[in-house]
Amino acid sequence: MALIKNDIDFMSLKVRRVTGSLSFVVIVFFLITIAVKGFQLGLDFTAGTLIEVGYQEAVNPDDVRRQLLDNGFVDATVATFGSDRDVLVRLPVADMETSEMSDAASSLGIEVLEVLSANSSTPVELRRSEFVGPRVGSELTEQAALAVLTAMLIIMVYVAVRFQYKFGVSAVAAQLHDVIVVLGVISLFEISFDLTTLAALLAVIGYSLNDTIVVFDRVRENLRIARSSDTEYIINHSLNQVLARSFVTSLTTLLALWAMFIVGGEAIYSFSLSLIVGVSVGFFTSLFIACNFLMYFKVSKEDVAVLVRDDSELDSTP
Repeated sequence: MALIKNDIDFMSLKVRRVTGSLSFVVIVFFLITIAVKGFQLGLDFTAGTLIEVGYQEAVNPDDVRRQLLDNGFVDATVATFGSDRDVLVRLPVADMETSEMSDAASSLGIEVLEVLSANSSTPVELRRSEFVGPRVGSELTEQAALAVLTAMLIIMVYVAVRFQYKFGVSAVAAQLHDVIVVLGVISLFEISFDLTTLAALLAVIGYSLNDTIVVFDRVRENLRIARSSDTEYIINHSLNQVLARSFVTSLTTLLALWAMFIVGGEAIYSFSLSLIVGVSVGFFTSLFIACNFLMYFKVSKEDVAVLVRDDSELDSTP
């Protein structure tokens, strides 16, 4: 069946082969990258020392980081929290037993306090100095993986119940595509993987799912009401109907994320960058990959016919 005038042909066999092949190559590349390079785990997932200090006036985290770097703390991560007078310093501690790390935490706190006090015109207060042990890091790693898998399972069950099992499997496959791409970028560019990065990953899953649900809802509605039985035509027309909405939503979200990335500093660097990648690839996924899976699973009018019959029965009930 011919396309409606001005419709973009998203679902032609040629386009689907190109986008499918491109996604396959990207996924394989990032899986190899993850397998070879792994992740640069942050202090939340590895052993290290957490030091909190307080200033009497506002301080620039970059200045604090430079002061620590000049005094030998080359791997220090510095961020403000709560206010611009509260500073959190994270220091990795490698090749130590747990008991040694516990003793080293207090001494490191004192050393950091001395360095920062020497470079500050006002007194600096040491509020806490503690270490995150390898056991805690291991538990967080397992819980992080479990959180992502649980989110995927809940998504599949929800979409399968809300729509139909073919839609559910397609939605999860699309979300898995986005997760692998984001994780691959994190691994490729050696971005620190900490709890903020994990939060961004879960946010990407939710955001991409929202876009996919909008597309699937329009596809289901058109499958119900369209006289044509040409699934490719119906899905293609549905994508054109939601294209403007998806583009504007993604664009406005990206504008906010780029602002966070540029002026947010190191504290939200990994969070904002992961979301930028996730939202960008999520826009592509909702238009091409998710519906590509629907075509692969051969979704048809019959798959939603039961829902139509049930709605008719409800409407006719006195």
